[in-house]
Amino acid sequence: MSRNLPADHSKGDERTIGGYAAVHARPAALQGRDGMPYSVEIMADRADEGDRAYGAYFLFVRWKRIGEEGVEGHRETDFLAWGPGRANAKAILGAMRLEDVQQLLDGLIDERDAK
Repeated sequence: MSRNLPADHSKGDERTIGGYAAVHARPAALQGRDGMPYSVEIMADRADEGDRAYGAYFLFVRWKRIGEEGVEGHRETDFLAWGPGRANAKAILGAMRLEDVQQLLDGLIDERDAK
């Protein structure tokens, strides 16, 4: 079920991936180079690399375009930011501009298609 909530621009800069999610109260939606719709979420997991205890990365969920609604696949990046805690790493990655996130998605699609 979708929610049509008004944007709250006091919550951040919607030109960044983290700001977009805060302003719109939902993950950003992108169209991949393959023409498919994707949602993007900032994730973080233990990295156990000394002072870089947590690493943050993007998880791109590819949605079906035809037929029943649902997930058709996903792509994910390697760790792109690190921090002493999960929230720290995610906040660093959340400052990335939407245009740069789009480039990462398109690069992952190109890698997939090259195989």
